[in-house]
Order: sequence, then structure tokens, then C-alpha cells
Amino acid sequence: MNIILMFFEILFVFSSVLLFKRFFGEYGLTAWVCIATIAANILTAKSGEMFGLSVALGTVMFASTFLSTDILSELYGEASARRAVSLGLAATIVFTIAAQITLRYVPTAFDYADGPMHVLFGLNLRISISSAVMYYIANTADVWLYNKMKERSNGRKMWVRNNVATALCNGLENFAFIFLAFIGIYSVKECFAMALSTTIIECLVAVCDTPFLYIATRSRNNGNKTVLAGAGERVISEG
Repeated sequence: MNIILMFFEILFVFSSVLLFKRFFGEYGLTAWVCIATIAANILTAKSGEMFGLSVALGTVMFASTFLSTDILSELYGEASARRAVSLGLAATIVFTIAAQITLRYVPTAFDYADGPMHVLFGLNLRISISSAVMYYIANTADVWLYNKMKERSNGRKMWVRNNVATALCNGLENFAFIFLAFIGIYSVKECFAMALSTTIIECLVAVCDTPFLYIATRSRNNGNKTVLAGAGERVISEG
């Protein structure tokens, strides 16, 4: 059941990225990065078993940030992708602080949400900081590596840079975050096992996002290297 749900979530989330791009253009993709970053930090509180591995359930949402920045890099340039990453970090910081302030309010006698919200949002400072820092480092590294590979290949083999950049930077994020956040709480062996299992699943998810990247960039005119703009988009030249 979990595996079926995961592939349904992949289809839903990555299709949503395409819809945001189609109807809102560059701004929609930037907004999606902010939405997905906040959602992933919430959803990752729950874990499930996939292929015999324990996986944080914010994995697909987090992976969609890499798909979004890859599309931004292809259609709008590296600066646009970097701006989206920075806005995602800002959105995460604002949400985290707002959630912590909300938890400090004294609830009414008939309130039913305070207890569950403390469980869901009452993350300690170490985990929150580790998550925000590694999100920013991993996504910035992904944008840099993706564009370097694009430059070296003269824009060819998009599927290679998509998968290589995402897999490497996802692995960086997983291992660094889990060791920063949980070493001392769990043993080194347990931290390594958690990081490895999540990285394996995220590499699978990264492969699944490649067709969506090609769909998102199919409007590009290779003859004059100009991006054809949809609703809410702007035309740029790569030449």
C-alpha cells in the first residue's frame, strides 16, 4: 500500500509543479519551492516503510524543490533558481518562528489542537536549524552543479545533469542533516542507516522526475534558443 501511495504522490506532486509552471510561470515555480519546503518539513515528521526501508514521508515534496529549480535553471537562468532557493529558506524561517510563537499561546479550555500542534511543531532548535541550513546548502549546490554540467555539455543531455545533480545533493542533504540533527540521540550506525535508506528512495524519486523536466521545457525553441512563454512567463534568450 505504501509503495502505491508513494507513486501516486510522485505523480500528484510533480504534476502540480508542471501546473504551477504552466499557469504562473517563473513566479509559480518560485512559489512552489516555498510551499514544498514548508510542507516537507511538516510531512517529514511521519515515517513509513518502502521496499523494506524506513523513509521520511516528506521525501517527495522535498525532491520537488530540486525539480523546480532545475526547470528554473533551464528556462529562466541560474539567478532565478538561486532566488527561489533563498525565498524557500526565508519562508521556512518565517514559518518556523510563527509556529513557535503560536505554541507559546495559552489555549482556551475547549481548544483541541494545542496538544497535537506541540507534538508536530515542537521540534527542538537543533533539528530546526539543521533542516534549514542543509536545505539551503543542498539546493544551492544543486543549482550550481546543474548549471556547471549544463555549461560543460553545451546544453545537451539534460537527463544526466538532472539525475546526477539531484542524487549527489540529495545525498549530501540527507547524511549531513541526520548526523547534525540526531548524532548523540541515535548511534552513528543508526544515523548512517537512516540516511542511507532515505537517500536510496530519493534517488529513485529523482529518476521519476526526469520526464516531468522534459515536459516542462518542451516549449523551448532549439532553433533560436529562446524560451516560449506561457501564462505568467517572460521570454528570455540563452544566446
